Amino acid sequence: MATSQPSTAENAAADQAPPGTPAFSPLYQQIKGLILQSLEAGEWKPGEAIPSEMDLAARFRVSQGTVRKAIDELAAENLVVRRQGKGTFVATHSEQHVRYRFLKLVPDSGDEGPAQRTILDCRRLRASAEVARALAVRTGDSVVQVRRVLSFGGVPTILEDMWLPGNTFKGLTAEQLAEHQGPTYALFELEFGVRMVRAEEKIRAVAADAQQAQLLEVDAGAPLLSVERLSYTYNDVPMELRRGLYRTDTHHYRNDLS
Repeated sequence: MATSQPSTAENAAADQAPPGTPAFSPLYQQIKGLILQSLEAGEWKPGEAIPSEMDLAARFRVSQGTVRKAIDELAAENLVVRRQGKGTFVATHSEQHVRYRFLKLVPDSGDEGPAQRTILDCRRLRASAEVARALAVRTGDSVVQVRRVLSFGGVPTILEDMWLPGNTFKGLTAEQLAEHQGPTYALFELEFGVRMVRAEEKIRAVAADAQQAQLLEVDAGAPLLSVERLSYTYNDVPMELRRGLYRTDTHHYRNDLS
């Protein structure tokens, strides 16, 4: 009697299952994982169309409905964008509706437009134990550190320090950061093939020290909002540690909960 052959998705799930754990997961989740593998490998670049549901169904030997459910989840996570009558595209931080998805500081009133960026420093250094742990690299590995001030309406409002894996962001310069007109994460996509897909934040209140006060044009000891963010690319690979100090005398931190 003939036996049925396992599908591509089933084979992939069995190969990836950690020892001692059940190999089963819903089929649409397996398809989602396979699509994520292709995104991570750069098969489809940010802003590019991915194959149709019909083509993906044929590729993975599953039903079109299974592919649709997988893509629905990817769309809900802002990894892909559906465009009516055009298809499904890899999400990009250049898109107007997602470009400032990770920036939650908004003015108390009015629309102030995009931030003006002043790059204070961009240098390569050896990762401290703390930075290495956050970025999943070894202590002493090369990282890029960036310090900048974001101003709104000419008022310095955010002081940020960023640390990036040195091997991934080889060649990043202060000039690139200063000259790029769009969001920084769009620059990372375009020049380094890295897309930030999610982030974790820790928030606390702090008092400005003398140097921070000078850069943000506030009094020493003025209250600031400290926001530490760890951003990840596909498959939860950490790609950026960012620490920001926010003035909140004319702005507030807004988060939509659902």
